[in-house]
Amino acid sequence: MVALAALSAAIWMAWLFHDLPDAGDLVDYHPPTATRAYAWDGTLIGEFSRERRIYVPYDNMPPQLAEAFLAAEDRNFFRHSGVDYQGLSRAMVRNVLNAVRGRRLEGGSTITQQVAKNVLLTNDATIARKLKEAILASRLESTLSKERILELYLNEIWLGYRSYGVGAAAYNYFGKSISDLTLAECAYLAALPKGPDNYHPQRRRAAAVGRRNWVLGQMAEAGWISRAEAMRAQAEPLNVQPEPKRARYSDGDYFVEEVRRRGLATLGDRLNEGGYYMRTTLDPRLQTAARTALMVGLEKYDRRHGWRGAFGHVDTLDGWESEAKSKARPAERRTWIQAVVTGVRPGVQVRTLDGREGVLAGEDVSWARAGRGIGTGDLIFVEPPEPGVAGDFRLKQIPAVNGALVAMEPYSGRVLAMVGGYSFTLSSFNRATQALRQPGSSFKPFVYAAALENGYTPASVVMDAPITLSGANGQAWTPENYEHDYYGALQLRKGLELSRNAMTVRLAQGVGMTKISALAERLGITGKMDRVLAMALGSGETTVYRMAAAYSSFVNGGKKVEPHLIELVQDREGKTIWKADGRECDRCDAGFGGGESPRTPLAGEQVMDPITAYQITSMLQGVVQRGTAASASVLGRPVGGKTGTTNDYRSAWFMGFTPQLVAGVFIGFDDNRSLGKGETGSQAAVPIFIDFMKEALLGYPVADFKAPSNAKFASVRGIREAFRPGTEPREVIAAPTVLTGPQPYSSVWSDGQVTGAPSAATAVAPPPKRAVEETDGLF
Repeated sequence: MVALAALSAAIWMAWLFHDLPDAGDLVDYHPPTATRAYAWDGTLIGEFSRERRIYVPYDNMPPQLAEAFLAAEDRNFFRHSGVDYQGLSRAMVRNVLNAVRGRRLEGGSTITQQVAKNVLLTNDATIARKLKEAILASRLESTLSKERILELYLNEIWLGYRSYGVGAAAYNYFGKSISDLTLAECAYLAALPKGPDNYHPQRRRAAAVGRRNWVLGQMAEAGWISRAEAMRAQAEPLNVQPEPKRARYSDGDYFVEEVRRRGLATLGDRLNEGGYYMRTTLDPRLQTAARTALMVGLEKYDRRHGWRGAFGHVDTLDGWESEAKSKARPAERRTWIQAVVTGVRPGVQVRTLDGREGVLAGEDVSWARAGRGIGTGDLIFVEPPEPGVAGDFRLKQIPAVNGALVAMEPYSGRVLAMVGGYSFTLSSFNRATQALRQPGSSFKPFVYAAALENGYTPASVVMDAPITLSGANGQAWTPENYEHDYYGALQLRKGLELSRNAMTVRLAQGVGMTKISALAERLGITGKMDRVLAMALGSGETTVYRMAAAYSSFVNGGKKVEPHLIELVQDREGKTIWKADGRECDRCDAGFGGGESPRTPLAGEQVMDPITAYQITSMLQGVVQRGTAASASVLGRPVGGKTGTTNDYRSAWFMGFTPQLVAGVFIGFDDNRSLGKGETGSQAAVPIFIDFMKEALLGYPVADFKAPSNAKFASVRGIREAFRPGTEPREVIAAPTVLTGPQPYSSVWSDGQVTGAPSAATAVAPPPKRAVEETDGLF
């Protein structure tokens, strides 16, 4: 029986340890860590991970943090060889009492044993696991240094609040780096390994403070801090963030989510565990301005179209709060709050969720009564006045309409701001990159660019007159101008500035849709465009993101840019594994030898003649100066752009730019229904562009668009036009001195008829007075 027992024990031990992990695997072990995304200025904007962890080397940890964990978990860590037999004996004695009292049994595990369990084993509460744990702990001690073992422990351990490791815990609990933690905060983190939920800083604050103070006492008992230091730290209040935050900057949700999707497409699952450093192109100042401008613009549109009614109603005010909480407010509107209407006479009285009471502003009451009305028991959103400030509550409504805004650098394609909708918390669908919509007339500049690339010049004339075409199905198609009128023969500039549909179709017919579609595909507006004339009026589908990149080619001299959100990706060791700028520089890493500096090639494929790009830029400046986007001239600097409105007012666009920035705005309902009569690009989209640009362009110098050095200039009807060498008019008419600058078309082209004047300025100038000759007077 003794031999049988020995044989059985041997077989059990062999089975138990045949698959024991190798402790040497931990020499180069790195736990899964979060990939962190930063804006171009270093602002943390997002984290991507399954386990939120920030790996911190042992040398970068403050000594008091490590000492706090040693005091709480394993005071003899630097003296034992992996298993603390004295501590294990004490735990077994205490377990006798724990078993009698029905409490959880203590394991008596050292930090080394916990590392072995967390990294190499499972959490099974069995004798076999404890034996494996003890053996692996001894092997770890002979393989790794004490500091390395403690480093793994402090970075691997679960500490609650969505935090793995002390780096993430410091950020999530206190919003700071571990190097900035106070002694009391270090002690609180050390209190958590026994059970983060048992010492939750909000739900179980008393227990949390008690456990923290016990850790401080253990530190003083071990001699790592003085009793006075422990008492001062114990007197500190426990102040933590209300909830963990991935980043303090919160205006870039659509941008960050798009970065995550693109990161997954490139890195796969490694994105969530590789601990990458990711530098993005986001400019936080511009992103905040873009979010604010789009939200305000959508709210203004929504208000123009009336009050749609309360989001809920209660018959009694008892318990109205639970019903009101069921309707989420936009997280981006932090001052909005749910409220109930408690009375409507003499004014509309409201009570908010936080107990404040007041009346709605009179203009909001009139707005509501002109719509669906408002009555007692209605649940609404209001914006209270600031604390301590007298005033009325403002009635608020979540817009049903949506939209997008994208801003990028025209020379590099760096996306500086992206907003994909009214509120990310209400809808994460990114309308900047995912919503395919018809661009309408904002596509016309590419028709004119194709014409200028194929024999037309700014002096060319095209008829703006009715035209009827037969469609593929045999039905006639008669494109009409917005105002249903026609101006006759017009130069290209006027046709683009006034967005003449019939003229654009005639121009496209002359150029050929094959060439226009090819240009659109080269610029990345769409992957494949049908060769039909309706596409010339923007009936194809694209995104604001793609259109902004295409418009960049007008500003940068005809080069195609690759729009991108991620600038650089580095691994946890600082090695660059991906970068957006693929240009090579042979001598950039060489030392200075007194010779010429290295030259890097300009980025981007040349897809359009630089003179063509400048000609379109100049014409689009005219759209802002005299055309459909004249309201954007309020910016007081060189601005170009083009409005777009699709059939039945389903989408409103404006694509605008300055020499430094391209921005595109789109507005439309997600179900593609009409925005309402008169909701054109100039009415709905241009004001958003203006609001954004007023903030975005602060600090940018006022600059003109740069003309190609080989362009020839001539005056055509009083406007300075650029030509390719050899295509300029032979007779150049100097601009008059009586009036300078562009003049209104309504004055120069009265009723669509040419005045016959040599220039726009002389056409509207008063008749000159007869000059007095010298011989008519006395000397």
